Amino acid sequence: QVWQIRLDMHLLNHDGNITDAASIAGIVALCHFRRPDVSVQGEEVTVYTPEERDPVPLSIHHMPICVSFAFFHQGTYLLVDPTEREERVMDGLLVIAMNKHHEICTIQSSGVVMLVQDQILRCSKITAVKVAEITELIQKALENDQKARKEGGKFGFAESIPNQRITTFKMESAAVDTNDVEEQAGEIIAKADPPAEVFANPVLHTPGTAQIGEGIESSWGDLEESEKEEAAEEEGESEAAAFECHKVETEDTSTMRETKNDEAIVLSDSEEEEVVILEPQELPRKTR
Repeated sequence: QVWQIRLDMHLLNHDGNITDAASIAGIVALCHFRRPDVSVQGEEVTVYTPEERDPVPLSIHHMPICVSFAFFHQGTYLLVDPTEREERVMDGLLVIAMNKHHEICTIQSSGVVMLVQDQILRCSKITAVKVAEITELIQKALENDQKARKEGGKFGFAESIPNQRITTFKMESAAVDTNDVEEQAGEIIAKADPPAEVFANPVLHTPGTAQIGEGIESSWGDLEESEKEEAAEEEGESEAAAFECHKVETEDTSTMRETKNDEAIVLSDSEEEEVVILEPQELPRKTR
C-alpha cells in the first residue's frame, strides 16, 4: 500500500514567470508536508494520529528548481525571470530544471527562436548558480519553521497575520490647528515667487470654448479639393433623389380641392368623394 499525494496550486497574482514560482512553491510544499506514521504487522495496517506519533516527512532525495530565460531579437539578448510584460514581447522561452548537484532534470524550449549550443550552455551555467541560491533559501525557511514549531512559537500562516500587522502603517488621527490660517496663508503668498510667464486673457471664440495665447488656426473644418468634389456629388445625388421622390409622391397622392364657404369646407378625393361639414366656430385658422 502506498500514499497518494495531490498538490494543488492557486495563483493569487500572475506577473510573469509562473513556471519558476510554481516549481519553488511545489517543492517547498512537498518538503514541508508530513504524513501520518504507519506500522504494518502481517496484513494489519495501523495509521497513527498526530497525537499518538509524530508525522513523518516524505522521502525527497533532491529538489529540482526551474529557471526561465527569455530571448529577444532572435537570441541576441537574454533575460532571466521575465515579467508578464516581457513575456508578451519575447521571441522565445527556455526553462531549465536543475538541482543543487548540477543535474539537469528537464529542459523545455518554446517560441520562434532557434538556440545554439553556446546559448544553452550559458543558460545552464546561470541556472546552476540560481538553483544553489534558491535551494539555500528554501532550506533556511524550512529550518526556521521547524525550529519555531519545536519552541512553540508562531509559525506558518499564523505568523504572517499577527495582531495589528495589517495596520502597521496606520497613522493616528491628529488635531489640525486652524488658528491664524489667513495670516499664515498671506505670508506664504507674499514670500512665493511670481510665475515665470504671464499668459494673456483667454479669447472666447464661441460659447463654451477658450484660447490662451496666440496659437494657430484650426484647419479641421477645411475640406480638401477631393473632399469638396465628393461632397458636391453627394449633395447633387441627394437633391436628385429628393426630386424623384417628390415627383412620385405627387403622382400617387390624391388631389385635394378646397372650396371656401362661409359655413362649410368640402374636401374632394380623386377616387371617391367625401364631404366634411364643419361649423363656423370649428374652422381652423389656416386650411390647406
